[in-house]
Amino acid sequence: MEKKEIKKIVKEGYAKAAKQGSSCCSSGSCCSSSSNAWNVSKTVGYTDDELNAVPEGANLGFGCGNPVALASLKEGDVVLDLGSGAGFDAFLSAQRVGKAGKVIGVDMTPEMVAKAQENARKGHYSNVEFRLGEIEKLPVEDNSIDAIISNCVINLSPDKETVFKEAYRVLKAGGRLMVSDLVLAKDLPKQIKESVEAYVGCLAGAIKKDEYLKLIRMAGFEDVLVVSESSYPVDAMFDNLKGAQDAVVSIKVSAVKI
Repeated sequence: MEKKEIKKIVKEGYAKAAKQGSSCCSSGSCCSSSSNAWNVSKTVGYTDDELNAVPEGANLGFGCGNPVALASLKEGDVVLDLGSGAGFDAFLSAQRVGKAGKVIGVDMTPEMVAKAQENARKGHYSNVEFRLGEIEKLPVEDNSIDAIISNCVINLSPDKETVFKEAYRVLKAGGRLMVSDLVLAKDLPKQIKESVEAYVGCLAGAIKKDEYLKLIRMAGFEDVLVVSESSYPVDAMFDNLKGAQDAVVSIKVSAVKI
């Protein structure tokens, strides 16, 4: 598929999810085989306290990890959330950086930005801002961010190289990148790569792990480290699918701008 077509598919899928307040894949969450957002989030690393700490409707169960837990956020940090959705990770980050800090969420779907802004009002968050924009062209100033987080979003982009270059551009020297994402341990079957639902569900856009890490390094990042990884049950999302078991891996990656 062409890049423009992929973006259109993803945007439409997540717009529908924002309106429905539920997952954008018929088989479950965008990045999980379960339709229960709470259970999905528990599975990928969120605690009960974290799940109870955000406004109702902020957690749509789309994540494949908990980047906030590993991002070492501190009081006063300026944090950027790539593909912030309804604001779940942004709100958790806001609690860690405090009133002296700030969190900026960027999402390309107007419906998701509107939902996140509504959630911010409900939760009385004064240190969170949501901006409409693409992660390939961030509406953020150079050298202005202390930490970037992202949760199962970069794999949706058809231009991951540019995403990482943009992340590098906006980070301050010493700034940190912490992403949870899906990558490939082996090639996906053709039927998944060509599946519209798979694009919205974070699968068809995934690339090999080595290539993913290489793109981060090429953008200029150093100390690129896979903090953890685990297999992802692709066969649970697609009926009667052979050859895809153990093909998709969920990873958490950290890196630094020196």
